Amino acid sequence: MDYIKKIENEQIKEGKETFSVGDTVKVYFKIIEGTTERVQVFEGTVIALNNSGVRRTFTVRKISYGVGVERIFPLASPRVEKVEVTRFGKVRRAKLYYLRDKVGKQAKVKERVGGKATAK
Repeated sequence: MDYIKKIENEQIKEGKETFSVGDTVKVYFKIIEGTTERVQVFEGTVIALNNSGVRRTFTVRKISYGVGVERIFPLASPRVEKVEVTRFGKVRRAKLYYLRDKVGKQAKVKERVGGKATAK
């Protein structure tokens, strides 16, 4: 077996992600400032899921004071404590980059009826 794959397999988190593109999520992210640690919550819409294995990332977008803010989180990172789904979105695209050009109500994603997570 390849050494890189062996190391990556050891670092993969056990739980699969319970969210998909279009879902509104709260990401609990550990921030280290000097000697103190705190957990910061970043809430927004998942607009992309990328890669596979340990390198798997997801992009979350939110509007903060009228400005769009996007942040890319590594899924297997020890700094990501948990990802909580607040709303399940109904979308027909794998990447929702078109939301960057939308403003106000146009930037909303329809809610999925039933609210059940579909793991891919």
